[in-house]
Amino acid sequence: MFHPNHPNGSYEIANLVQVFDPPAAISWKPGYDEDGTLRFGGWTWRYDLRPAGPSTTTVTLTYDWSAVTEPVREHLGFPPFPPEHLSNSLAHLAVLVT
Repeated sequence: MFHPNHPNGSYEIANLVQVFDPPAAISWKPGYDEDGTLRFGGWTWRYDLRPAGPSTTTVTLTYDWSAVTEPVREHLGFPPFPPEHLSNSLAHLAVLVT
């Protein structure tokens, strides 16, 4: 991963799956390893999938920052990336499944 406000710029993450309901939904909390202990910032990603025909699926992406503390929001900046980042996420998902 990369974020310009991260001390090293590039970094690794660990994901904790919150919902795994194939083929309808998956959600996860991105986190990091701090001295062997996983820590999470409070945000989640979620994909909800709904059949939209014999060979198509409608995907809804939810990015939830509601559990992020104010100090973390101030440090990372909010939003942490431009809105097109969410569209890019859906485009990358489409490439992976086709």
